[in-house]
Amino acid sequence: MKSKLTFKTDNCKGCGLCVDVCPKGVLVLAKDKINKKGHHPAEAANPEACIACCFCATMCPDCIIKIEKE
Repeated sequence: MKSKLTFKTDNCKGCGLCVDVCPKGVLVLAKDKINKKGHHPAEAANPEACIACCFCATMCPDCIIKIEKE
């Protein structure tokens, strides 16, 4: 199953909960980006490995992750 991940990076506080819960290691905290809040936001380092389990979106306390199944 193919999926599309989108992030509201300006609202991310870089807590890393989504990174920790991803069973496929798709997500990382960006090392080269800083958002408007001054945090390293989450991003998909390996989006093709996403299985659309939605664990990351469910775990995110700020609801910045959207997953669309294609």
